[in-house]
Amino acid sequence: MPRTARIAPKAFVFHVLTRGNNKQTVFKDDEDFKEYVDILRKYKAKYKHKLYHYVLMTNHVHLVIEPTEDGGELSQIMKGINLSYAQHFKRKYGNVNRILTICDNRILTTLSDV
Repeated sequence: MPRTARIAPKAFVFHVLTRGNNKQTVFKDDEDFKEYVDILRKYKAKYKHKLYHYVLMTNHVHLVIEPTEDGGELSQIMKGINLSYAQHFKRKYGNVNRILTICDNRILTTLSDV
């Protein structure tokens, strides 16, 4: 059964966790980390969201992100980031098993939860 769609209002701060499919490694070398940071910059410019913090681990990513009123929805932002990185990974390493599914996104907390 699919998960219920998340409600992610703009102007809230979200802690988003993105994992590789089956928790597999998604960053194999320094170039992969750099590519992900470049993708974060690209989508920050495109969707005008605030990115307060990020942590890149070998098999997952934490983002603290705030969609803005004049920018994109959280789902659009994460879809763009995850799809772009998955395409990079597949170009570099070949057609591997859905590396990011395209990503298992979890909204862990919002500012109002704290």
